[in-house]
Amino acid sequence: MAIEDNPRSREQYGQELKRRREAAGLTQEELSQRVVMSRTHIAHIEAGRRRPDVEDARRLDQVLGTGGFFERFLPTLDGRKVAEHFAEAAELERQAVAIKEYASTLLPGFLQTPAYAREVLGSGHPAKSDERRDSLLATRLERARLMDKFDSPRVTLLLGEAVLRQVIGGPGVMCEQLRHIQELGESRRIRIHVLPFRAGAHALLEGPVKLMWFEELPPVAYVEGLKSGRIWELQGTVRELEDVYDHALGDALSHRKSLALLKAVAEDYEHEAQREQHP
Repeated sequence: MAIEDNPRSREQYGQELKRRREAAGLTQEELSQRVVMSRTHIAHIEAGRRRPDVEDARRLDQVLGTGGFFERFLPTLDGRKVAEHFAEAAELERQAVAIKEYASTLLPGFLQTPAYAREVLGSGHPAKSDERRDSLLATRLERARLMDKFDSPRVTLLLGEAVLRQVIGGPGVMCEQLRHIQELGESRRIRIHVLPFRAGAHALLEGPVKLMWFEELPPVAYVEGLKSGRIWELQGTVRELEDVYDHALGDALSHRKSLALLKAVAEDYEHEAQREQHP
């Protein structure tokens, strides 16, 4: 029977793997070669940061002669909540080499401009002090440094049209924000696809999802709700979410048409901001 997955259970699982590996007289590198798994992945498992999938656990049992122990006590991850609402997902985001994300109403934090992010962070309930808001803003802007490198992570952004139409902070803020996304798309830093309202019902109506791939570790998915988030590492579930994402992507506008729409909406916001300044 699998044990409930939480940081402590993964730590215990990792400690047991390390104990049995050392008892077998194997280094992490030697074990990685025998079980066809990267040494980095084994190191993460032993440290309690990641979990193996079922096939990995079976190979560990076979190589270490543990009689099915690692498969039986594999920590299942059936959607545990993330402490501090996104904390662990944000760490995974920093490690990712590729990200595919669907945003339904708000732009992802690592793509937000300072003015847009300030409005978002100041809008929650209960109200935050200016000091608390600014502290969160600094953290969010640090996430934006993900975009400093041209080729890592590779980002595909699927946006519900509501993201473009929901006015956050007024037309001036929206104009700046949409042009920021437009520039990232035109510079080939990210791929952008907008799901227009006219697409109607689509596969991602239930909400946002972030898919992340890594250099040597299995992919994960992050699904977000109100003041909660869930990381999925079970590879069957991750593949299902990839399929859902790809299905919705098929209903979206092309990259080129999405950029044209972003430009047009940004211009509308610019004109509206000018009218407000000079009625």
